[in-house]
Amino acid sequence: MLRFPCRPRRFTLRARLTLIYGGLFLVAGVVLLGVTYALFTHQLSQPGHKFLARTELPGTRSEPPGTGTDASAGLGKQKDIVVFTRSGDVFRGAEAVARMEQEQAALREAATTSLLAQGGIALVIVGGASAGFGWLVAGRVLAPLHRVTDTARRIADARVADRGLHERIALRGPVDEVKDLADTFDTMVERLDRSFDGQRRFVANASHELRTPLTLGRALVEVAMHRRTASPDVKQLGENLLEINSRHERLINGLLLLADSENELTDRRPVDLADVVEHVVAQTAPEAKKSGIAVRHTAGEAPTTGDALLLERLVHNVVENGIRHNTGDGGWVRITSRTRDGDLVEIEVSNTGPVVPPYDIPALFEPFRRLGADRLVTAKGAGLGLSIVRSVTRAHAGEVTARPREGGGLVVTVSLPLSTRDRVLVPD
Repeated sequence: MLRFPCRPRRFTLRARLTLIYGGLFLVAGVVLLGVTYALFTHQLSQPGHKFLARTELPGTRSEPPGTGTDASAGLGKQKDIVVFTRSGDVFRGAEAVARMEQEQAALREAATTSLLAQGGIALVIVGGASAGFGWLVAGRVLAPLHRVTDTARRIADARVADRGLHERIALRGPVDEVKDLADTFDTMVERLDRSFDGQRRFVANASHELRTPLTLGRALVEVAMHRRTASPDVKQLGENLLEINSRHERLINGLLLLADSENELTDRRPVDLADVVEHVVAQTAPEAKKSGIAVRHTAGEAPTTGDALLLERLVHNVVENGIRHNTGDGGWVRITSRTRDGDLVEIEVSNTGPVVPPYDIPALFEPFRRLGADRLVTAKGAGLGLSIVRSVTRAHAGEVTARPREGGGLVVTVSLPLSTRDRVLVPD
């Protein structure tokens, strides 16, 4: 199984919503506590609510100090005030008034402290409970969005762009903004799926339809060339036409193979890439000898599963590309198959050849893209070799990469999943 880089952790929308809920609740609680404190202190400061505990001596009038006809009378009455404490102490007159004011200030301070301390503790407890409740509510609200994200990620991570387009979210529930988003996403994916499917059918049908006239044209040219009365000019023209016809046939075969390799594999069978390498080297030996290219190979065990014919075409195209885009006499192509990391098998093909700029490498895997002089119509290939390699690799849940070789040429590496029965655990 191929490894992908892990996404960095992020501050999720659920966490942000929870902080917003909790923050708003705490702000509202602080404001409420402040208003309560202000009202409480205002009520305590009202003269009518002061509590003055007093004891009157016999013969005195039952009126608070300072309610006489003048201030001196009020001051006189303070001498009649007696305060008893629980410890047995007795205070009289001004000392008693001071004692009562001291007790009143202590009572006010204790009440204020109790309000702030206990109110703050209650606010923190309820604020934490509200944040937890907000976390649960945010999770329920965002659950449909997670479903949309998971579906979109599976489609985006598909090896072939159109391989995961058959998936749909099909969200159920009340008609709201999230359901509208899911339904719009499903409509978009459905249109893309139809577009890709129509494109594949068009390529396959057009290629099949073009095969018949090409076959007929080749037959007519061969008949004309082999007539006894055919002149040398006619024979030379026939050879040129056959060469053009052969190029068109290769192009159509490549298009058919490309369309077929982009279909999902339904039947996978065990394949050892070492056997495929041996077979492809034997197949390409005549062309390599004719071009003066030495082909070297190291066929190590590389068991995988898939379509044997497609995997053979994959290796054949990479090797053929290395032979055709080489330096000529004295050049070489090296093919290696091996197992890597306990869960992958690799085919690596390196060759001598012209220097390839790194920025041109991605274009090599696009259909009909060649470099330099190979863009000519008379080129040997159809311009689909590495495109087919990429499609076959993706159909087998693999990955293909290329990099310039020092001194010229390319190093193409194809990684495929190791066969399940041959997979081994590699310690960390």
